Amino acid sequence: MIFLTLSGCYEPTEKTLPASSSTPDTYGSNNSAKPSPSVSSTNENTDKSMNKEPKAAEGFAANLPAGFTEPTDSVGQKLLREYGSVFVTRATAPTKVVFKDQAEVTAFQNSLKTSSETIGGSNVQLQTAAMDDLKKAIEDAKGKGLSINPRGADSAKRSYDETVGLWKSRVDPALKHWTSQAKVTADQAAKIRAMSPFEQVSEVLKLEEQGIYFAKDLSKSIIYSVAPPGTSQHLSMLALDVKENENAEVRSILANHGWYQTVVSDLPHFTYLGTKESELPSLGLKKTTSGGRTFWVPNI
Repeated sequence: MIFLTLSGCYEPTEKTLPASSSTPDTYGSNNSAKPSPSVSSTNENTDKSMNKEPKAAEGFAANLPAGFTEPTDSVGQKLLREYGSVFVTRATAPTKVVFKDQAEVTAFQNSLKTSSETIGGSNVQLQTAAMDDLKKAIEDAKGKGLSINPRGADSAKRSYDETVGLWKSRVDPALKHWTSQAKVTADQAAKIRAMSPFEQVSEVLKLEEQGIYFAKDLSKSIIYSVAPPGTSQHLSMLALDVKENENAEVRSILANHGWYQTVVSDLPHFTYLGTKESELPSLGLKKTTSGGRTFWVPNI
């Protein structure tokens, strides 16, 4: 897939997949534009392929949830590539890449079947399927003398406002730094601060194209530090930040129970996909390794 220059207002251009088993073979395909040959009911030599079942779409796009709104803008596509593994979960995935505000997040979270447990002294709220398999993983680990705990109080479910707070914790200091270095003008910084978090995303990414980075250490893109507001997998209640993430055996136990690492830049982060590892390629995910760890990311 070719990603265009990140520019323009962060208002994803989207297309919605039909709520059926038929999905486009590739992003941006337009199957309706293909002409259909005429068929005579009396012609025995009619192309028999016309009577065959249409070939099912394959890959990542084919496994997105019914009604999924696919982004066609470059920013939305980039976010789908970075965080999109969650959309092929066997639990309930959202049908959009970006929630625009707290109201959208609340409506989605209220539609879910969820469970709450106290684990390692922290309250953990997840979709019930994810919680059930997490508890099995914890018991499995316990039998091997290991533990699986959340890193803190915000390790599982998050609100939209919490993701905004994390975003601002990177954007505001970066704007202050780059203004002091004369890389960003005071007017530019004021303009970005006045925008909604949703609108800020494309402006920040445009500056990063010039080497003006917004991650905590100012050396890389902000998306390798925090998820932009409305894009975090924690909003879907299908993510957990694990305290013992450096232990390879813990990672293996979690994978055996449907929990995988899917965000290469976020080492404590695990995503609930709810399926066997051998089945992940058929969902349109590909395996990549980094630092001795295995990550499953969209094959797009």
